[in-house]
Amino acid sequence: MAETAITSSIPFVWEGTDRKGKKVKGKSMATNEAAVRADLRRQGVVPSRIKKQSKGMFGGGGTIAPSDIAIFMRQLATMLSAGIPLVQSFEIVGSGHENAAMQKLIMAVKGDVEGGSSLTEAFSKHPLYFDDLVLNLVEAGEQAGALESLLDKIATYKEKTEALKKKIKKALTYPAAVLVVAFVVTAILLIFVIPAFEDLFKGFGADLPTFTRMIIDLSVFVRVKGWYIVILAGAGVSAFLYFKKRSRPMRHWLDRLSLKLPIIGGILQKAAIARYARTLSTMFAAGVPLVEALESVAGATGNIVYEVGVLEMRDEVATGQRLQQAMENTDLFPNMVIQMIAVGEESGSLDDMSSKVADFYEEDVDNAVDNLSSLLEPMIMAILGVLVGGLVVAMYLPIFKMGSVI
Repeated sequence: MAETAITSSIPFVWEGTDRKGKKVKGKSMATNEAAVRADLRRQGVVPSRIKKQSKGMFGGGGTIAPSDIAIFMRQLATMLSAGIPLVQSFEIVGSGHENAAMQKLIMAVKGDVEGGSSLTEAFSKHPLYFDDLVLNLVEAGEQAGALESLLDKIATYKEKTEALKKKIKKALTYPAAVLVVAFVVTAILLIFVIPAFEDLFKGFGADLPTFTRMIIDLSVFVRVKGWYIVILAGAGVSAFLYFKKRSRPMRHWLDRLSLKLPIIGGILQKAAIARYARTLSTMFAAGVPLVEALESVAGATGNIVYEVGVLEMRDEVATGQRLQQAMENTDLFPNMVIQMIAVGEESGSLDDMSSKVADFYEEDVDNAVDNLSSLLEPMIMAILGVLVGGLVVAMYLPIFKMGSVI
């Protein structure tokens, strides 16, 4: 549920002193300043300064994207595998980083590690960039003495999940972009082109075809009340985004609706299953107990419907239920996925079978996105043709009518 917490909370930076009187600083996610103070008190920290920080920023100088974190994890894993000490690895990676904000983040973590904190404790001060899943895996790696191996798993996980997100964005961005272009072209025709024809038709002294009259009336309406439409549309979109960001029931309804959409819904469902399987495989391979792993898996699915379903599975597994049966009870997973997980449970290779499920669905999403693009291109061109062609035909109908009379 880490994703939900990040979405509904605000990033704060703070400074203070710990139980030993040592000065400490870090970052926390909370709904308000009072919540930050309460959380710091529970940690034994007396805050001296707390202030809001812009989302996605780390001390200014640029933004930190999830891909930056993935690359950082890969670099850190490579350095440790090469036998370079942890602090020196931070120095090498951080000093040469092109992103100033990322450089500051790395150096802040380096400073905490140099001060005696474990890597898990250093990362935990920056929850905006290192979620519960990362913290659990890093802690497992530190305890098992296999930090470089676990960092490599985190890097692989981050890279694959980011690649999957890009595929989903690709599937949704293309049709949205074309529809926006179609809307802009139609608006330009209605506002600037149609009026020129309207002035021309006034000199005909004859009744215009019904279709032409409808287009001219639409043009007049857009020119006279277009700003009202833009303002209402802007207010509607702003209200939608506001409540979508802050209302969990609304997001739950939207996520459930998105899964039922034709074509797109199937891709989103496969993507959620791929994230579920990939996260489960990564957590289980790191030795994280299943019940604890499912907590992080839930927030990583990217869909509240699946998040709620996985949390229900966690509760059932905690009472002794098998994961296979818990998955069946949610009615969210295809039979093939359930059977592969069942084989993994019985053979003691749950991480390997989950990885195979993730590989299969990630490839399936990739193919589905490519097929969707191929399918949408002719459909979108047809929509553009109908919109623009309809306006053109409407304007030339009176001219055709005059030609037939002559």
